[in-house]
Amino acid sequence: MRQPLALAALASLLLAGTAGAEPLFNRIATFSVPDNLPADRDRSKKTVSEIIAASEDGMLLAYTDAEQKALGLIDITDPANPKPAGFVSLEGESTSVTVLGDKAFVAVVTSGDNFKEPAGHLATVDLKTKQVVATCDLGGQPDSVTLTKDKGKIVIAIENERDEKLNKGALPQLPAGNLTLIGIKDGAIDCASRQIIDVTGLATVEPTDPEPEFVDANQDGLVVVTLQENNHLVIVDSKTGKVVTHFSAGTVDLKNIDKTRDGKISPTEELKGVPREPDAVRWLDNDRFVTANEGDWKGGSRGFTIFRKDGTIEFDSASDVDHLAMRLGHYPERRSAAKGSEPEGIEVATYGNDRLIFVGLERASLVLVYKDEGPGKAPRYLQALPTGIGPEGLLAIPQRDLFVSASETDVGEKGGARSAVMIYRRAEQTAAYPTIQSENENGLPIGWGALSGLAARADEPGKLFSITDSAYTPSRILEIDATAKPARITGAITVTKDGKPASYDLEGIATRSGGGFWLASEGNPEKKDAVLPDLLLRVSAKGEVEEEIRLPEALAKHAVRFGFEGVTVTGTGADETVWLAVQREWQDDPKGKTKILSYKPATREWGVLHYPLSQPAKGHWMGLSELVALGDDRFAVLERDNAFGPKAFKTIQAFSVKGLKPAAIGASEIPTVSKTLLRDLTPDLMKAGGYGLDKVEGMAVDKAGHLFVVTDNDGVEDSSGETQFFAFGKLGN
Repeated sequence: MRQPLALAALASLLLAGTAGAEPLFNRIATFSVPDNLPADRDRSKKTVSEIIAASEDGMLLAYTDAEQKALGLIDITDPANPKPAGFVSLEGESTSVTVLGDKAFVAVVTSGDNFKEPAGHLATVDLKTKQVVATCDLGGQPDSVTLTKDKGKIVIAIENERDEKLNKGALPQLPAGNLTLIGIKDGAIDCASRQIIDVTGLATVEPTDPEPEFVDANQDGLVVVTLQENNHLVIVDSKTGKVVTHFSAGTVDLKNIDKTRDGKISPTEELKGVPREPDAVRWLDNDRFVTANEGDWKGGSRGFTIFRKDGTIEFDSASDVDHLAMRLGHYPERRSAAKGSEPEGIEVATYGNDRLIFVGLERASLVLVYKDEGPGKAPRYLQALPTGIGPEGLLAIPQRDLFVSASETDVGEKGGARSAVMIYRRAEQTAAYPTIQSENENGLPIGWGALSGLAARADEPGKLFSITDSAYTPSRILEIDATAKPARITGAITVTKDGKPASYDLEGIATRSGGGFWLASEGNPEKKDAVLPDLLLRVSAKGEVEEEIRLPEALAKHAVRFGFEGVTVTGTGADETVWLAVQREWQDDPKGKTKILSYKPATREWGVLHYPLSQPAKGHWMGLSELVALGDDRFAVLERDNAFGPKAFKTIQAFSVKGLKPAAIGASEIPTVSKTLLRDLTPDLMKAGGYGLDKVEGMAVDKAGHLFVVTDNDGVEDSSGETQFFAFGKLGN
């Protein structure tokens, strides 16, 4: 019954580029979770938006923030402009939430020792007063809550999670978890009705220590619960509290995956007998449910599965989910060894006549949207939605044609993006994401990410080259067809040295008039284990390094780790000049000025100009990340700070070197160029509806004078993996 999902995915990607073909989602807003913190809390401290629920009218969101021990509220009356709506302190770590009327029921972990003495309660929060009005002791550590469809009971998965550091996380680690049912009377929790369902002795894997992870109820009152580490599924009748049936989640043989953490996205490996170990689960109808197979102990099949309630498997995505992440530049190679893109969240809802499945990929920071084609048929892939880092909570609000993702990862302490809630609207429209994706090579997707520079082919408009930085090894030059929408990565050239694949921190690329490339590799003289020099590389059209050119020692001794970024070239033959942009000030530069270097291959002569950097906001830095020759002695640079959002500084600046002679290395007087603003890129970044990406890294102007800009996703490391590729048309328009 299973159809090749890869073919369905490709067809749907092409379909997504057709305006009005069918309703699709686009992101319309992002809410930064720290914006909800009250004045007495430190905004620099970590926040989380994990599980998320909505009021019955879909106007108010409630999310759990375990880090802050709170429930956060967001007003989405205008979904394109979400606003803080309250912050309710709790007595422990909030793990899950569901809403009934004007009450939110929140699972709260209060364990003094989460592993040996698990404890927790169910808190009732009045959404009008924003106060905890009641608690109900659960006798263990709650992890997931849901309401039965008749609103008569609340169902709670009591996980009593294992200590992953104890005996390498091996089970059993008692006390065992359970499934708890509590009645609802007059809109309030009836604690006296608490019923504990024993689920020990069911699983083949460590039956004495079940660890319930996620629960969902169907219209018939049946509850499905995942026992993640036990690789088991249990179905309980919520009316009687009896176990109806149970079965193993089974195993999967995976082909064409990347299971080795080696810096290279290479879907050429396989794994056999991988336990699914499902996390989230949702009913598709009264007879079928779908699981996200994250894995947590010995498994994780990198996909999702549709089961019938008798245990029959109708569909399994196998390696197709990872292939989609690779094609979209979201594959987390640095963390991929065990779980790949790590499907963790599942949501199901009916929009109009379409039953949709949403699959959240935690490590890839994507939500994949599928249409359920009915029993016995493979779901049809529709589109991918970019999220914040580590999407955990997925929420459909079909009555308003909205969808919401909540991300649990906050890397603000590292200068990265904060946890976020993102909102999407469904309409008859073209999918805004992806803006660039890869084609297949030898039948498998070209893996990519960390696009750190752009260059245009001299002979054909709309055809570009890009490079990958040190996030991946070996270094590669990617071929891009920017005439397609989304733009397509059509091929990859491996950079080689002495006949072997070579690795550099490539940050700039320019095409040579006689064929081949100039590449700029950023150095790091501060690296303790192996000092890396800034290098200018002369490379053949086949990617062969023909020459490594180092800076004169008189200049190199002043370098810091913010080195070569952009490279471009002017002139030909004896007049050929290679120009390089240095990202930030070096030790010999005046504050607020960085270098534009010139190099003449014919004479090996170096020269230097200064570029005046704009003043960064407090706590941030300013630098250059790309350099492009415009002709007639004019150049364009990407000048940016390292901030996110609407107040960030991301610009294209222009300057001329007419009448300026680069100074010799070591000269006391260095000419400074004058710059003019060509384009403010911050509004362009914010139109994407996200948190405003920080790393605008690549820029090119093609033969027809069209301007292209791309962001660098850091190889999906402490990043959402989102890449924005812009085709702006004629430069200056």
